[in-house]
Amino acid sequence: MTAIGFIGLGVMGKPMAEHLVRAGHELTVRNRSEEPVRALVAAGAKAGGSAADVTAGADVVITMVPDSPDVEAVVLGEDGVLSTARQRLLLIDMSTVRPDTARLVAERAQARGVRFLDAPVSGGEVGAVEATLSIMVGGSAEDFDAALPILQSLGKTIVHVGPVGSGQTVKAANQLIVAGVIELVSEAIVLLEAHGVDMSPAVKVLAGGLAGNQILERKAANMLARKFDPGFRVDLHHKDMQIVQAAARDAGVAIPVTALVAQMLVSLRSLDRGSLDHSAILTLIEDLSGRGGPRPTVG
Repeated sequence: MTAIGFIGLGVMGKPMAEHLVRAGHELTVRNRSEEPVRALVAAGAKAGGSAADVTAGADVVITMVPDSPDVEAVVLGEDGVLSTARQRLLLIDMSTVRPDTARLVAERAQARGVRFLDAPVSGGEVGAVEATLSIMVGGSAEDFDAALPILQSLGKTIVHVGPVGSGQTVKAANQLIVAGVIELVSEAIVLLEAHGVDMSPAVKVLAGGLAGNQILERKAANMLARKFDPGFRVDLHHKDMQIVQAAARDAGVAIPVTALVAQMLVSLRSLDRGSLDHSAILTLIEDLSGRGGPRPTVG
């Protein structure tokens, strides 16, 4: 049993924290809204009043918050993790943030004698609930080995990908690919429907061939039904694509298709569809094709 502090109980963080409780760890949790905290307390966790409170006495602290400024506030702020962290605490940031944010936090943590890993995840809400997440980890090999037994309660594919910041860079590449595949699946759906194809068998045969992908397997059914309840919101994927583009600029890398898909996410947000699942890119392809009906809302 390990004493773990867990900060950020959103769509992904809440089921992840629940797995840690079930695994027998002593868990103290913190979230901006109280309802997820109450649910975790009912499951056997303790509630912390602040990031500093969650960290006091912990061996490991996991952060799972929306963006780079949130990580900096929670970790580096006046009442943040580092204000009460003891020597050799292992801090694992599982948020999706900029690689340079990961490096900044690691530098500040090291100055306080705190070990740090950036360990963003892929797999969406389903992966978090089923504990089948893919976890890409940046940091030292020694710290990765120390974190592995905990991460194995959360995911199925857990890989050390290099020094601090590498996890976030791999996650940026992941989000680039996911957004691009969703866009192409959306184009395929609109094309097939325009020709009157029987959609269910069409998706089945596409998924079984070289065009097969996780978007067809996990999201196509809801896309065909025009159900866009968020597993991963457009707003969050928009944020991630800004991270991708910044990383590409820093490295002097051209990513023209990614830039186009990023603009589609901007368009969706301007059309008040930011709270929908990112598969709602389909609605924009329909609009561009003159085939859009009444636009969906969550629920």
